[in-house]
Amino acid sequence: MKKILLVAFGLVQALYYSQTQDLAALASGKYIGMNALFDTKDNLYGYVSVYSYGKTGKTTNKFGYVILDKNLNPVANNEFEGDNSVGSYFGYLDFKGKIILQPTDITYIQLFKRVLTAPPPSMVVDLKTNTVAPKVYYDYKEGVFTEITQPKTWKEERKENREEKKEKGYNYVSAVSEVKEGGFIAVEYHDYGKYVNNNSIIKFNENKKEIWRYKYNTNGSKKVFSDLSVLDKDEKYIYGILRNVNGDDKTFSMLVIDMKTGQEVSNKPVTGLSPETIYNIDFFATEESRIDNDKTFDDKIVLTGKNFVSDKMRGFARLVVNKNDFTTDLKALNFKPDYSAHLKNISADGGVENGYYLQTKDMYFMSDGSVGILSEKFKPEGQYNAPKTTDLVYIYTDKDFNIKELKVFEKEKSKWVNADYLFSQYLNDGKDVVFFYRDYQKDEATREKKWNLFINTVIDGKFKQEVIPISEKDNFTVTPYVGKEGYILLREFNEKEKFNKIRLERLNY
Repeated sequence: MKKILLVAFGLVQALYYSQTQDLAALASGKYIGMNALFDTKDNLYGYVSVYSYGKTGKTTNKFGYVILDKNLNPVANNEFEGDNSVGSYFGYLDFKGKIILQPTDITYIQLFKRVLTAPPPSMVVDLKTNTVAPKVYYDYKEGVFTEITQPKTWKEERKENREEKKEKGYNYVSAVSEVKEGGFIAVEYHDYGKYVNNNSIIKFNENKKEIWRYKYNTNGSKKVFSDLSVLDKDEKYIYGILRNVNGDDKTFSMLVIDMKTGQEVSNKPVTGLSPETIYNIDFFATEESRIDNDKTFDDKIVLTGKNFVSDKMRGFARLVVNKNDFTTDLKALNFKPDYSAHLKNISADGGVENGYYLQTKDMYFMSDGSVGILSEKFKPEGQYNAPKTTDLVYIYTDKDFNIKELKVFEKEKSKWVNADYLFSQYLNDGKDVVFFYRDYQKDEATREKKWNLFINTVIDGKFKQEVIPISEKDNFTVTPYVGKEGYILLREFNEKEKFNKIRLERLNY
């Protein structure tokens, strides 16, 4: 598939030079990837750049990392051994302030040859001591914690499951993780194959001593059962949607559990839209990726999912959970009649002109419950045609989830790409948003086509757009990436010349 990349920027009036860093000079290994690091409140901390040094053994490779702060200053670096099935690592910041390097680009054929049960472990970077070590995992089974040091083989796992199923009639399934509220939370249930039951949520203190246990779906069967989707948790409560199924009858409620005692604080019905809409409200995915579709504020949780009518997507649904009285507000916003009042010729399923349809790219959430939804007109690849994208469509709702404004950003058709949308970030402590997309436009004077970067801000509910022309520079490629507030990060590279630099440029908004 043809890949289209951005190249060097030309309009210096719109960008102001700032910090820079040479990724090629930061480490002697081969550069294999970089990504941004965000804290638990979605604030940009900095970046991690990962390097490969080649084989150190039959099944091991040597890797290295460099941590940069949001101003591109190096703050930590080290090297470690990893499995040779790992192509690179993706970094993220956990609630303890440690950086987790998660294996990516895994060559699974290497694992299957060695019959491992799971991908290689993540690595934990302690910024205070500049040390790196494999992540410690725990297994929990019927009251006992076990530290996992060596995963079982697929053969061993299958054998144990078959023997347990033969003896008990079910498989005991559990998972446990450390939580920012202190201690650990585990889940467990009995898996009979076609149904599960005896579900429990269990809270442990820092010493792994059980504090409380919340049970549900105790006698679940194929036709009558309950399941729970946890939406969020804080120091006081766990919030989740409890689904009760009795044949074709499905009901839902907002279940709130006290974090300290495990007692049920509230269990109020959630109604108003279809069962499929409510069941999937906490998950939003397109053909190419999953979208972050929720945001938690001090007084509420806001989620936006797909609205299903007769099992077909007809628009969007928003759920607001009031964290003070545990009430819920569930509303729908459909392509017809809501979008069609602003966008002509849209069909009930989001189809627009000439075989294109609206593919959701991102969502933005404001503290009053209003939501921004960005979509791109997309035409999938067919037997005789390439995938194509055209205009972006942005809607901004009021606090009652009614369309306040719909904006169409017209752009040229792009072939062999799934999106011209790039990324976004919140501004002004989450009150406003900026998003970026690219467009390949023809110059009216020279008739030549050049890339343009479009910077779109929504501040105090008002749109503003700036356009930055892009020009070529000696076969160097520049790709934009998320930077600290008020900046954009540009990576300029040329593999033949081993040139790989990043720089922060101030934006004029």
